[in-house]
Amino acid sequence: MSKQLTHEEAEALVTSDDPEHPANLISELCREFYKLGWVTGTGGGISIRQGEHVYLAPSGVQKERIKPEHIFVLPFAQSSVPKPGSKRDFLRIPSKKGLSESQCTPLFWNAFTMRSAGACIHTHSQHAVMLTLLHPRDAQSFKISHQEMIKGVRIGGVGKTLSFFNTLEIPIIDNTAVEEDLTESMAAAMEKYPDAPAILVRRHGVYVWGNTWEQAKTQSECLDYLFEIAVKMLLAKLPLVGDN
Repeated sequence: MSKQLTHEEAEALVTSDDPEHPANLISELCREFYKLGWVTGTGGGISIRQGEHVYLAPSGVQKERIKPEHIFVLPFAQSSVPKPGSKRDFLRIPSKKGLSESQCTPLFWNAFTMRSAGACIHTHSQHAVMLTLLHPRDAQSFKISHQEMIKGVRIGGVGKTLSFFNTLEIPIIDNTAVEEDLTESMAAAMEKYPDAPAILVRRHGVYVWGNTWEQAKTQSECLDYLFEIAVKMLLAKLPLVGDN
């Protein structure tokens, strides 16, 4: 059970003039991701872990209008590992009515616990969605090689960067009606594909993680580029793997 904080202590968790503070970063990054079309219609989100605190964007809100005071703060050490429908421990809950924690919470925890990630980004990128649609229904992963932007992607999302000649492979899992219900299939895919830096969700989007928010952001951008070029290559009937 997490320590009960006073109101002043809880508010201090999201109050800072430092632009690098997680509460300020999440608000800024959501605005930038909105411009890219990654978090429109209140979808998508980001979570940043700083030490023993996890900062979480709220669910079901206009992501381009998020403010630091809208951020949830949770202790990383939960009474139980977040799972669909489970009760969470909170250090701070926003006072604004209508805000709820992100439906992505247990999926973000997959990245934190299984990859020791410092940040996880979830987008509804059209490039990611289209890529999953262009793969056969029974396809379990996406592969691509010989692309310069692969060099911005890390092994397992947190290891060494890949080289131009490496083949990048990202698992594809089926979507569910409720976001939280993706938790187990995401975890299973992460176990099966330990070198994957992300998880594609068919007809939905992608989850990307990194050691830091900078690495997670960089990889999200590189992967989105690769998803877009892969879609164009598939439509042009060009092979994704190899230098032909």
